[in-house]
Amino acid sequence: MNPITKNSLFYGDNLKILREYIPDESADLIYLDPPFNSNRNYDVLFKDESGQDSEAQITAFEDTWHWDRKAQETYHELIADAPAHVGKMVSALKDFIGANQMTGYLVMMTVRLMELHRVLKSTGSLYLHCDPTMSHYLKIVLDTIFGKENFRNEIVWCYRKWNVRQPQFPSNHDILLFYTKTRTNFFHTLFLPKSPKSSGKGKKIQSVMGENGKRKSVYLDTDSEGTPVPDWWEIPILNPMASERLGYPTQKPLALLERILQSSSREGDTVLDPFCGCGTSIHAAEKLNRKWLGIDITHLSTSLLKYRLKDAFDLTERKDYDIVGEPEDLAGAERLAQENRYQFQWWALSLIQAKPVGGVKKKGKDRGIDGVVNFIDDSSEKAKRIIVQVKSGKAGAKDIRDLIGTAENENAQMGIFITLNEPTKDMKTSAAQAGFYHSTGWSRNYPKIQIMTIEDLMNGKKPDLPPVKRTFKQTKKDIREQDRWKQNVMDRFETDGGYLQ
Repeated sequence: MNPITKNSLFYGDNLKILREYIPDESADLIYLDPPFNSNRNYDVLFKDESGQDSEAQITAFEDTWHWDRKAQETYHELIADAPAHVGKMVSALKDFIGANQMTGYLVMMTVRLMELHRVLKSTGSLYLHCDPTMSHYLKIVLDTIFGKENFRNEIVWCYRKWNVRQPQFPSNHDILLFYTKTRTNFFHTLFLPKSPKSSGKGKKIQSVMGENGKRKSVYLDTDSEGTPVPDWWEIPILNPMASERLGYPTQKPLALLERILQSSSREGDTVLDPFCGCGTSIHAAEKLNRKWLGIDITHLSTSLLKYRLKDAFDLTERKDYDIVGEPEDLAGAERLAQENRYQFQWWALSLIQAKPVGGVKKKGKDRGIDGVVNFIDDSSEKAKRIIVQVKSGKAGAKDIRDLIGTAENENAQMGIFITLNEPTKDMKTSAAQAGFYHSTGWSRNYPKIQIMTIEDLMNGKKPDLPPVKRTFKQTKKDIREQDRWKQNVMDRFETDGGYLQ
């Protein structure tokens, strides 16, 4: 197994990726925030697997954790091949909890945590993000694999959010389980001065909610002694209007990951996130000059992360970082379409930098819209849209006519039809009959409906679109004013004691 010398994004099952690509002791810091059974309510996890699953949604994490044949095989693998104390622990959990989704989750997490222990350097640290429902089970697993002597902290990440009345105290915190591989781990102490005046070198890093719901500033100072950051972190969750928001349901604030990286890694260290989701850990690593490895099992996540790296750092896949696991030729694309049409859809949208519609979950009919490209092409600053439809099966002229109608009904300026198969002559004719969209800002016409094949896109061909980057001078000014307006709204809202998740 060769060392990884370049930042890399992997698509696929992280267990397979870890075993095939990640060498021993290659990561300085591991952060993981694993999906928990398709974001379903925890009480579902205790139902027997023979019960009917009533959920009728499509999610990025569908069928991630079950007590199924795969979990059973993994359980037997742990009993037979894992160190004896690990096998005993897993057996005891199964006897106590039973054969259900909860046990399936713990079994699948155990085998992955063993691999993460293998790839972690002797001076490295691991932070596992969970909630109070699962933290006690996961701590048992981590104590067994990492050794209870290498447990460092149970960090409480607390936040304010809008709470509804219920017969219990509202849950306003997550848990970070902090373990090291040995007692010689690297750790850089961060300090919280009592006030900005207590240290002339204090650096403001974020605003948090103080007493009576009012905003206050928090200062970290690593240059002078002060109050060390405790195991109780008050960092706001992302509010509904936060500029960081990508529409990903489990997205974490950048400030949270920056604190983890600042305390447990140095510039040039390698950060690994085996459940990278929309990539907040990867964003933090790039920002703080760390190397990074990200893994996720959905093309929705890898696509969002690619957009994020492009928008934040102008990084381009396969040039500035490697991509492993995506289709590399037409045959690979065809296999992906046969295996999972939604994964194929999310991957295909990423080829033209289109944002998926509905994020992770799609309920009901999507009105023939799979993705959207937003753009501004004149100084009026009016947002305009290009709607995208992806077809992995047989397509005809009717599909093109439907896309034309959808574009008109949705007031979209243009439409793109991505097809796995070659378009027919009638499809091309129908697209041509739709005419053109005239961009006043760029003083030119663009085909209103364009048909793009997967093969063409993989060979580097791009749709003919107005530039999607905001290039007009007034745009930047208006964006800043809009951000200030949003912040003023949130400041007033938080002062009134409310905070939305």
